[in-house]
Order: sequence, then structure tokens, then C-alpha cells
Amino acid sequence: MTYTVNCSILLTELPLLERPAAAKAAGFDAVEFWWPFETSVPSDAQVTEFETAIKDAGVQLTGLNFNAGNMPAGDRGLVSWKGRCSEFKDNIDVVAGIGEHLGCKAFNALYGNRQDEFTPEEQDELAAKNLAAAAAGVARIGGTVLLEPVSGAPKYPLLTAEDALKVIARVKAESGAQNIKLLADFYHLAVNGDDVESVIENHAKDFGHIQIADNPGRGAPGTGNLPLGEWIARSRELGYEGYIGLEYKEPQETAFSWAIRQRANAN
Repeated sequence: MTYTVNCSILLTELPLLERPAAAKAAGFDAVEFWWPFETSVPSDAQVTEFETAIKDAGVQLTGLNFNAGNMPAGDRGLVSWKGRCSEFKDNIDVVAGIGEHLGCKAFNALYGNRQDEFTPEEQDELAAKNLAAAAAGVARIGGTVLLEPVSGAPKYPLLTAEDALKVIARVKAESGAQNIKLLADFYHLAVNGDDVESVIENHAKDFGHIQIADNPGRGAPGTGNLPLGEWIARSRELGYEGYIGLEYKEPQETAFSWAIRQRANAN
């Protein structure tokens, strides 16, 4: 199984730039991150520092989010956020640059919360344009834009796989972009009441990425009751060949105990 450790939600006891090495020490060769900077356009020195931490750890960066705003404060993306369009557009070149330097091909664009002062139609129109721009921006390095349903954010409009797939279809129809795919986070889909088995049966071969956490609690696999192993296996059978993103909450000390047990049982 090819796992990639999300170092923005795991290993948080450590400073951000120490987490890739910690993931490597725990036996993993790949990491992914939410946007690791406070602004859409960090300094060259900040970018170099981040890239160096990845390279020095000897891990592959497999995924990176576009700037999603202030996540701890409740922001969930700039894609549909009217008033921050130029900020999102400026972020695209930085994201593509990091991807080019580190060989990363997958870039998650969180859609953004609904704004009371604008209609959903106005925000969706902006989102389609921003996603098309993002797809064009990462296409030059062979990159793919990912779009994800999210749970726990009351004003976030993409709750099911179908919600995200409709946006993807619109972007493809209006811009011709083909490098935009569904990010299937099994935790978010399950919490939102989506039929995960059906999503897998109908779309696994076209998933851009899979992320996992157990439910309840968004903890490590085995801490809840989701059949994550079965879902992953079925996705593989139906053609998904990418990484499995570990995007759950668990203290560093026990973060990967389930994986150690899994490897031991396989030997």
C-alpha cells in the first residue's frame, strides 16, 4: 500500500519543517501538505526553506493545497471567495513552482464557504473561472487540480461527491480543461452521509486522490467503524493507482501504530 502522510494534520507536535523527516523516520516515503504558508505569495526564502525540508528528509511531496485562507478560523478555500480573486490567481504560480521543483503533481483547491453578501450563482461562476485558471497553471508541469467535498464547515457547499463532480463537469465544459479531478476523502464523504460504496463503484477509476480517516472522531484507521481497508481495496480493483493520503488526527506517539501492525501481519 502506498501511503502519503499529511503533515499538516499529523505530527503537529513538531515544527512544520521537521515533520517530513519524522514521517520518513516512521517508515513513509511520501508526504502531503495543506498550504504551509500564511500568505498566498510567501517570500522566496520561505519557499526555499520548505522545499529544502522535503528534499533533506528524502521524501516525495505528493500533494499540496492551494492557499485556503485561515483554516483555524474557519476558512475553507479561496476558489469561490469574491474579493480575493487576485490573491488566488497569484497563488497559482507559487503552487506550480513548488510542484515543479519537487515533482509534485496533485494540487487541492478548496472551494470556499458561501458568502452572505453574494448569491451562490455569483460565487459558482467565479469558482469555475478560478478552477480553470488553476488547471491551466499546473498543466504546464503535468499537474492535476483536485476538488473535494468537506464536512464540518457549515457554509461549505460541496458536501457529496456529486456536488464536486458537477463543478468539475462545468469547468471542463466551459474551459476545456481536463486536468481536474475528484479528491475522494472517505471520511468527509461518510460524515456527510454520501454513499461511499456507490461513489467508489462509479468513479474510482477517475479519482484524482484518496484521503482517509476513521469515524467517529477523524482518528487513525481502526479507531472507528469505517471499512477503510475494503474501500481502498475496491478502489484499487476498479483502477485507482494513486497514493492514499493519511489525513487524520492522532498523537505522534501512536500516529502510525495501525500501519506497523498491518505490516507485521503481512510478513
